[in-house]
Amino acid sequence: MKVPVVTDDIMTTATKRASSPDAPSGDESSESLRRVAVASFVGTAIEFYDFYIYGTAAALVLNEAFFPNLSPLNATLASFSTYAVAFAARPVGSLVFGHFGDRVGRKSVLVASLLLMGLSTACVGLLPGYSTLGVWAPLLLVFLRFLQGIGLGGEWGGAALLAVEHAPRGRRGLYAAFPQLGPSVGFFAATGIFWLLSAGLDDRAFASWGWRVPFLLSFLLVAVGLFVRLKISETPVFARVMEQQEASRAPALEVFRRHPKELLLGAGGMIVAYGLFYTATTYCLAYATTMLGLDAAMLGLSLVGLLFLCGRHVAGRHRSDGAGRRRLVLAGSGLAVVWGLVLFPLLDTGQPVLIALALGGALFCMGVVYGPMGAYLPELFGARVRYSGASLAYNLGGVLGGAVSPLIATRLQAGFGSASVGWYVSAMAVVSLLCVLALPETRERELD
Repeated sequence: MKVPVVTDDIMTTATKRASSPDAPSGDESSESLRRVAVASFVGTAIEFYDFYIYGTAAALVLNEAFFPNLSPLNATLASFSTYAVAFAARPVGSLVFGHFGDRVGRKSVLVASLLLMGLSTACVGLLPGYSTLGVWAPLLLVFLRFLQGIGLGGEWGGAALLAVEHAPRGRRGLYAAFPQLGPSVGFFAATGIFWLLSAGLDDRAFASWGWRVPFLLSFLLVAVGLFVRLKISETPVFARVMEQQEASRAPALEVFRRHPKELLLGAGGMIVAYGLFYTATTYCLAYATTMLGLDAAMLGLSLVGLLFLCGRHVAGRHRSDGAGRRRLVLAGSGLAVVWGLVLFPLLDTGQPVLIALALGGALFCMGVVYGPMGAYLPELFGARVRYSGASLAYNLGGVLGGAVSPLIATRLQAGFGSASVGWYVSAMAVVSLLCVLALPETRERELD
């Protein structure tokens, strides 16, 4: 088929790098790779910051601000339900942004997803509560959360492809680790800001206006992200697809028709990463606040636990290039099976050191799985449909592992105690382990 428009930017990139796209050389190429790494990292950090501040607010204040007429348990469930709406929207974002990412280009789609995510997040900070708007307040909250999910649905796949499709073959795992570090830094920033606000303000001020500050900061962060992303070029792999007029007419349909195994098993492999992260952060934050009475101290302990995840990323950012993506994901899933069983016994001690260990261990296991996925999922799909395929697998895993985890965990704890939540985490890890066992290793694959 013919694609009618090929931009000068794409053709220039293709001309410069067509001869050896997987082995850039020279100072200009090195500088270009550094710029791509920074752009992929900064973009995911900002967008996941936007996403995570909602999760923190949902655990701390949104139940009172938008669902004051419900019982504490039902208000928490309602708050987490609005949280889950974004996960349901993320596959929709994957379809929309993946379609244009596979037909128009990675760069322009990433700019659009950043704008949608950032502006919808900032609007949450401006949204009046139930006392002002009545029932319209939670309805508008759900709508903005849905827009957040659509924006984030297009973010990760594009950022991962930006890094992977620019990198030399033997270093794809290294460069794919940069967008994978973004969510950790985004969560660290989101939790840190909430912790400072909750510690520096009295309860009334924090519940009234303090929780809105992290959302309003998104205006500034979007401007920074746009400045960085507008300076990068299109990926050479996609430039060749456009040059050879091989873009897919309907990328998502092609993924479902030709790559159903990779799509479903890749999504299954992501379940444990999402399940660990959102159980250890969002649900455990609500659990420790309501059941253990730790309040603001839990935010500080979450930051300590997150250092395990950041440390795992920094120390092992190139491991998948040597050990292989599949082996690391299997190892992380196996560790998670065990850690799920000790997570809540450690939490229930109420001892800060053991709580930090519980959270840190869970996030370390998550990091072992999540790090290689930045290269693993894109390598499962061909260049024509890579944006759609990788994004759909990633975000379907998010629906199964992240959207429902806080909801199921809340119900399990209420009905069967905290130990049942740990068993649920271990069960998710077993599912991911079996899915990845059915997938091949991909580190030696050509991206074309």
